[in-house]
This record gives sequence, structure tokens and C-alpha cells, in this order.
Amino acid sequence: MARDIIQTPNAPSPPPTYSQAVRAAGLVFVSGTGPHHPHTGKIVGETIQEQTRQCLENISAILKAAGTSLDRIVSATVILLEETDFAGMNEEWIKWFPENPPARQGAKLPVRIPGMKISIAAIAEA
Repeated sequence: MARDIIQTPNAPSPPPTYSQAVRAAGLVFVSGTGPHHPHTGKIVGETIQEQTRQCLENISAILKAAGTSLDRIVSATVILLEETDFAGMNEEWIKWFPENPPARQGAKLPVRIPGMKISIAAIAEA
């Protein structure tokens, strides 16, 4: 099975241990993406809504580089630092997926990165 590594300068660069995304078997697998500015690498926003928005902007850029888009996401994993941020994350999420949202699961962020409240991974149709 062929697989393509997806890399774009319009999203934060990952560490050398993983790729921004991999396209294989008709799907695009986007790695967990934090609320980092694509060019500075600094965390964007202090609220969960701002950070959710930045994560989704980063994922959108990665999916665009892979030739697909947010509306083709079939599954997403939202990883929060604090459970109390769930409602605020959902408030922003619904703006991006007002109809036919993807399947979604949640988890708790296993490590603390100063200022980071959220990470989102996604699987989209290529």
C-alpha cells in the first residue's frame, strides 16, 4: 500500500518523530495538532475557544495540502487538558461543523505543555 507524507509550512512543524499527516488507503490521518501559530510556533490564544479555532485552522491547512478539507473529516479525537473546557471547545467546534459533524471521541491531555489546553487529531477522506 502506498502512503504519502503530508507537510505544509501553513501549519506548525511537528518534531522529527512524526508527520503532520499521512495519506493512505483513501484517507488522510492528521497527527494531534495543537494551537500553535504555523510560523512562530507559539501557542495562540488563552481561551479554549481561541485554541480550538487555531487547532482547526492548522488541521484545515494540513488537509488542504493533502488535497482535501475539513468537511471530509470522518473522525476526530479532541484531547483536552481540563475536562471543564469541554463546553467551551464545543462552542467553537459547532461553528466549524454546524451540520453533519464527524464522529468524535475525547481524551485527557497526558502531558502539560505550558499554556496549551487542547490538541486535535483527525481522519479525513482523501
